[in-house]
Amino acid sequence: MFSFIPQGPFRHLFAAQIIALFGTGLTSIALALLAYELAEADAGLVLGFALALKMVAYVIVSPLAGVIAPFMPRRRMLVTLDILRASAVLCLPFVDSLWQVYLLIFLLNTCSALFTPTFQATIPDILPDEKDYTQALSLSRLAYDLENLLSPTLAALLLTVLSFDVLFSLNAIAFVISALLIVSVALPAANQGQTNDSFWYRLTAGSRIYFRTPALKALMTLNLAISAVGAMQIVNTVVYVRSELGLAETLVPLAFAAAGIGSISAAVAIPWLLKHYSQRLIMLTGSVLMGGLLLIGTLRPDYYTLLILWCLIGFSCSLVQTPIGLLLRSHCQEEDRPALFAAHFSLSHACWLICYPLAGWLGAQWTLATAFGLMALLAILATLAAIALWPRNKTNELWHEHSAQNHQHLHFHDEHHQHHHEGWEGPEPHSHNHQHQAIRHQHKFVIDRHHRHWPY
Repeated sequence: MFSFIPQGPFRHLFAAQIIALFGTGLTSIALALLAYELAEADAGLVLGFALALKMVAYVIVSPLAGVIAPFMPRRRMLVTLDILRASAVLCLPFVDSLWQVYLLIFLLNTCSALFTPTFQATIPDILPDEKDYTQALSLSRLAYDLENLLSPTLAALLLTVLSFDVLFSLNAIAFVISALLIVSVALPAANQGQTNDSFWYRLTAGSRIYFRTPALKALMTLNLAISAVGAMQIVNTVVYVRSELGLAETLVPLAFAAAGIGSISAAVAIPWLLKHYSQRLIMLTGSVLMGGLLLIGTLRPDYYTLLILWCLIGFSCSLVQTPIGLLLRSHCQEEDRPALFAAHFSLSHACWLICYPLAGWLGAQWTLATAFGLMALLAILATLAAIALWPRNKTNELWHEHSAQNHQHLHFHDEHHQHHHEGWEGPEPHSHNHQHQAIRHQHKFVIDRHHRHWPY
């Protein structure tokens, strides 16, 4: 896997991703300390509200990435967003009131909500080979997990010699380095599709594909399962270790580290697994394991059992999360890729926005054993829905019918566009009024402007 890193533009983009991730991890630590400085006893409330703003920005703003994509070169868009993120985080050391913190956090995450799905949609364009793209997804998952493991350690070391506000400056530098790395590579131009589509059509293009494709409807329920299990881990680990088991706070990070180690193990194994098993089997198996393992929490495991449990859950979650990019890429046209990745980013974070407060509320209002049981039940029900929604067929080569129609959009002369020209239409891709004859045929089926509904 690691011999793959030096190849082509991906090396620069992967380096940019790692540097930006570690910078963001430092800001997460610094933000908690800033909240305490401004609000002291109410720091938890301040931090919770700031994180809620982050999720709201992700859910509401990210679909705009698909709208902007046809009108702005990818490299310019990514670099601009990196510079804006650097500017926002650089202002954080100078705030003196909470409303300023909330405003900057919302602006920072608005930029991230546009940057991340655009970045994710770029990778399959520079790595058209499925094997290469699979390795890239594993490396990306590995980067996220290593950041979660190492950023707190790095922040702790830096805080022994620096004040916490310097961490914001280091994050700003990380975003600038990320921008420079992106500038250093030539990114393929996005397939613009039809740029005179209405704003609403472009805004909803990704969600239309998502909710009209059976495998992606299953992915939506898997997002809910991941969020239910992950929220229980993230929100209630500290409560379980400190209150339920009565152990020292120094043991809390080890529990999170156990989950990260499990996730890393799965990320490394995914390329091999995908050579032997289908995406459907791997992802559904991971989801079944997640829900079943979380149920064990109702038995009030001791600390060492909890470490094993969190490690196995981290492994299971990664089995579901790592192949998602492959699933998205295989269920859309190239021109719809930015919109679909943006829709996934928004919808998956909507699940987290629901499950974070739900896990916290259940743990506070009921016993932690009850919270374990109910969040596990939610994950299991979501998994059963995914099993029912995701077809078993191994190919999307489907027979389907087209009725005759006359319309206009930007197109190449592919199997759906065989028609007469008068000479004024210009080079491909071009846009002009053209006729489609009624036809029944078979090919790889995805939802697009010529295929608006699944054939069964």
